[in-house]
Amino acid sequence: MSAGIATVWLDRPDKGNALSNEAVAALDAAIEAAFADPSVHTMLLRGRGRHFCTGFDLSGMDGETDDTLRLRFVALERLLQKVWHAPLRTAAFATGRAWGAGADLFAACDLRAAAPDATFRFPGSAFGIVLGTRRLTELVGWDRARPLVSEGAMLDAAGARAAGLATELVEDDSEEWMARRLAPPVASRETLAALRTAARADHRAADMAALDRSASVPGLKDRIANYRKGLAR
Repeated sequence: MSAGIATVWLDRPDKGNALSNEAVAALDAAIEAAFADPSVHTMLLRGRGRHFCTGFDLSGMDGETDDTLRLRFVALERLLQKVWHAPLRTAAFATGRAWGAGADLFAACDLRAAAPDATFRFPGSAFGIVLGTRRLTELVGWDRARPLVSEGAMLDAAGARAAGLATELVEDDSEEWMARRLAPPVASRETLAALRTAARADHRAADMAALDRSASVPGLKDRIANYRKGLAR
């Protein structure tokens, strides 16, 4: 950790940093540790290997049920809410794919840097999941969010910057970007938390309810299986 910066790594490079149950739990613990450390002013999310995060881990589906999948999505929404309402400054640096839950995690941060090879997709509606839609709409507006969440549209890095999903593009040197942009903020953690509360209404209950309703529709496992078959084609 650089002074005041807690770097939280998504650390499954062989799986594209896809979010399994265990990965979400590990990420949650690392985020809580950053929040609990008063010397930390910024939490930075990064992905090891080629990709930031390829989304919800769709492997091991044979052992899943509709209910276990619903609980996994609930845990993921809870994690995203924690980042969105963080008591400190949050940042993400996306390389490669930031898809699905990975795109939602990126969108939940304050500073959102995209490398030239970064791409962004929100395919959850393909299997009936409503996850992160309100947060994304708050960032980019409904006209830009609608094709992303309902049509499976993909954005490259430049498109993400133009839409407001990424706050900046980092062409070459992520270390230089971190040193320049992640310097200590003027506002203290306490002031930042107060500013966030003033500027950002608390929709956690409604967002969780929307996610849970979508994940509770019978046939979730089959819908995900059909989505995977479509990817294979």
